[in-house]
Amino acid sequence: MTQEYFFNNAKWVGAKKRTAKTFSVLRGNFSLDTFNKVTLNILGLGFFKCYINGKCINSDTFLPLSSDFEAECDPVDEVISGHRIYVPQFDVTPYVKNGKNTIAIHYGGGWYTFENRTFGLPKAIYCITAESDNDTVTFVSDESCKIGESYVSEYNFTFCEHHNFVDYEDCFGEDYDDSLWDNAVLTESLDTEYCTTDCPTDKLIEERPVKVIKTTENSVIYDCGENTTGYPLLEINAKKGEKVIVNFSEEILPDGNLDPEHTQGQQFTFISNGESALAQPEFTWYGFRYFEVVGNATPKCVKVIYADVPVTSTFDCDNETLNWIFKTFTHTMRCNMHTGHPSDCPHLERRGYTGDGQLTCHAVLTAFDAKKFYEKWMQDIGDCQDVLSGHIQYTAPYLHSGGGPGGWGSAIVEVPYQLYKHYGDKDILAKYYHNMRRYIDYLEDHSDYGLVTSDKAGNWCLGDWCGPNILYPDRDITSHNQQVVLPAAMVNTYFMVKSLKQMCEIARLIGKDEDIPEYEEKIACRKGAITAAYFNAFDDNFIMNVQGANSFAVDLGLGNENTYKNMVSYYKKLGYYDTGIFATDIVTRLLFQRGDSDLAIDLLTHDGDQGFEHWRKNGATTFHEYWDSNRSRSHSHPMFGAPVAYLFEYLLGIKQEEGTAGYKSLVIEPQGVSRFGRMTGSIETVQGTVAVCYTNDGESLHFKITIPENTKAIFKYKNKELALTRGENSFKTEL
Repeated sequence: MTQEYFFNNAKWVGAKKRTAKTFSVLRGNFSLDTFNKVTLNILGLGFFKCYINGKCINSDTFLPLSSDFEAECDPVDEVISGHRIYVPQFDVTPYVKNGKNTIAIHYGGGWYTFENRTFGLPKAIYCITAESDNDTVTFVSDESCKIGESYVSEYNFTFCEHHNFVDYEDCFGEDYDDSLWDNAVLTESLDTEYCTTDCPTDKLIEERPVKVIKTTENSVIYDCGENTTGYPLLEINAKKGEKVIVNFSEEILPDGNLDPEHTQGQQFTFISNGESALAQPEFTWYGFRYFEVVGNATPKCVKVIYADVPVTSTFDCDNETLNWIFKTFTHTMRCNMHTGHPSDCPHLERRGYTGDGQLTCHAVLTAFDAKKFYEKWMQDIGDCQDVLSGHIQYTAPYLHSGGGPGGWGSAIVEVPYQLYKHYGDKDILAKYYHNMRRYIDYLEDHSDYGLVTSDKAGNWCLGDWCGPNILYPDRDITSHNQQVVLPAAMVNTYFMVKSLKQMCEIARLIGKDEDIPEYEEKIACRKGAITAAYFNAFDDNFIMNVQGANSFAVDLGLGNENTYKNMVSYYKKLGYYDTGIFATDIVTRLLFQRGDSDLAIDLLTHDGDQGFEHWRKNGATTFHEYWDSNRSRSHSHPMFGAPVAYLFEYLLGIKQEEGTAGYKSLVIEPQGVSRFGRMTGSIETVQGTVAVCYTNDGESLHFKITIPENTKAIFKYKNKELALTRGENSFKTEL
């Protein structure tokens, strides 16, 4: 859709002098006689807050959503497939009155002016539509609007926001005299597609209390109880010209001071005008648990802010590690759902890494009502594909970042595939099928001897990521190349074969059967290349059977009967994960799939340094970037949480029947039941709630299983099979 569709004859306007760091307030007046409904379409770039007659209509949100805004800064030697911007629309009827009304837009910063990829300079546009019984009138932005300076004096999207209120007056209300302000000037329009979306936006989720943990001569350090995203709401009682500084950190030192290794440079400052006031950042969020206030201010609460994507699953058992894994993954994931894409971390980068996102999407779609969120992000992935080569970017929306052609690029197949499996809608497969084929073409063009060996020139070509330091355990190794033993070509070729297998299924579903022989030929070629390059016939292992090497092969049907047995023996002896983000998921899934649930549970609940229990025992409330917390820059990374899907799929046993989608046909087949005295959990599917609950009295298992009305299901345990009815099923079986 076009600009005119949303904004009529409105003009993009801005300040006469502006830079990427400029923040402005745009004011316009409009008069109403009678009205039934008043609607506002609005954009302020980067983020905006809008006031009608002094009242904020979009508080605690970061709008517009992230996107590949326009074609000004495509990657080097690439042409991005699509550019779009999402237009927020508000019903502002409750905010307007008969007679004169004022709109004020405070805007700047955000993704549009982000210094790592600046699309353009700050600007704004709006169209107000008033409907009455007899008429419809519009009021639009143009050169008659007035524009003034903001109190945001310094800003970096990922690090800091500074406010200077000295001699600053509240200019958002209708009574403010803006006659001395300059008129706005016309600015450049966007070369983009204007769109709407029902993707959930960032909202105020809760207000958390804080407690004092240390008081010094100049500052007070507070704890909000868990690692989170948002910011504190401060009550300012400083003299005119006095500065209040807030520093943030994910961790504290033993002496109670903020840990400088985990502040990530995050800071908020406020210079007072001498009046008591409430203050908070407006155009960024912070990732933190602890914060230090320097100066005369007291926090009233911490505002927790992230996308309004609800957790629609439950899980609880008598193993605290598994309970912690579920709770902490869902919390970490929510901390990384901002502005319409899933991120790697909520502070340092905030980027929609396709590797992290495709890895965890099955778990997220199981645990959350995230369909609309991931449909929007899938559009970002498609938009960022290079039309020349088919290359899928490492982040979507695109920012220059690191990754690899397999574990990252495969998002173009994995995310639509998982959306189909969870919701049963084949349209999304058809929508991105061409993109998938172009992605396979790209991998073909970057292969040698049947292996994916390279990526875009000058970029990283990663395989697995964030593996532990198994080669030099006594050294402080920070280089990725010294952490991951597995050849990147093996991992990237694995993902190519996995994508091709999914595309065979997708082709059947959307009537593209003629493409399947081509895919099967490529699969056979790539599997042969992996075996020829990496299989050792003397011990039946791939790459020494370390860091999950055998799991990549076995998952593709490679090796022989000893290859999987060797993997099982290796992890029984080792007792913990020695894997990066991708192999952790594959190893866990294979163990469950092949009936070695006890070993999978042992790895998930391992209480040594290399596991989830290590994080739990040390007080973590979000997942870390590395198993070794001391090496983690970020303590809020969801990527190791992919196995959360298997708590539901295998421990509770809620599996879709082979070849089905949309939870129309289920097989309830719980594993590891002898390890637990009780377990209960539920997921909200497109058909309704599926719930499994059992208790173990040492001799029998007592089950309560709920099946939705439009779902058929059978229960399997050992050699028993039972047809389940719609609604609640209660029965017991011998242990």
